[in-house]
Amino acid sequence: MITAFDLDGTLIDSARDLAESIGEMLEGYGASPLPLSEVVTMVGEGAPMLVRRALQEAGLKPEPREALARFLKIYDRRLMNHTVPYEGIVESLALAVRRGPLAVLTNKPLGPSIGLLEALGMRGFFSRIVGGDGELRRKPDPAGLLSLQALAPTGQIVMVGDSPADWKASVAANVPFVFARYGFGASKFAAHLPDTGLAIDHARELDRALAAIAR
Repeated sequence: MITAFDLDGTLIDSARDLAESIGEMLEGYGASPLPLSEVVTMVGEGAPMLVRRALQEAGLKPEPREALARFLKIYDRRLMNHTVPYEGIVESLALAVRRGPLAVLTNKPLGPSIGLLEALGMRGFFSRIVGGDGELRRKPDPAGLLSLQALAPTGQIVMVGDSPADWKASVAANVPFVFARYGFGASKFAAHLPDTGLAIDHARELDRALAAIAR
């Protein structure tokens, strides 16, 4: 079994650092920060989309590439101010890796993704990390998810995530989806919850869900 994990909102709670980085970027353009609850609804489809949505909400129209570069520079400085692994996730990864290769499939740029995993002591669990700034298209496109088949050509791929982009990628790739309802991206589903019987409310429930898939 190959288990692919989303990063923000599934493995790590990075909401405050992302929101405060967006806030600092907006302040640099003379606007007010946005509430954390609003910023987290913009996360999940890559840094360019996050920046675009924040600028639009603030009524700003700077040059997009310059704004993205400014945000990434700020976020790199704030990367580890408040970000932590979700409670129980490290223990769950230690169990999951016994079932087969683990990977991270995130729309976050690769550099910050690796930096976070290394700083939080989780990098060693993963055979591959696919970031959102590589040559493969970002989720919800299934390309990144399908590319992980090379880790175990005859193995079942499973996607673990908290957002609509994760779910749509799994549907497009025709692989099981474990819905991390504890993640901050879960609120974006609103009333349209993913059609899966594999939903977990705590990271420690992951092994149970993977066992059900293995059966």
